[in-house]
Amino acid sequence: MYEKEDQTLYMVVVNHEEQYSIWPAEREIPLGWTDTGFHGPKPECLRHIAEVWTDMRPKSLRDKMKEMEQQGSGQP
Repeated sequence: MYEKEDQTLYMVVVNHEEQYSIWPAEREIPLGWTDTGFHGPKPECLRHIAEVWTDMRPKSLRDKMKEMEQQGSGQP
């Protein structure tokens, strides 16, 4: 069966934990997500996410690990 090429325009969105996703640009953004300003075809959006989302850990985990590291080194 023939599948037509995805012509949807997407936006890159991010949540409070600095996790990224894509969302169809014509749809309302779900609660908890924010438009990053990057819009385009799906492959371009996914490429952009791969470039900017270099640490997959949620922000809360990164912050906690940094806090624990500082406590271990005696730094404020």
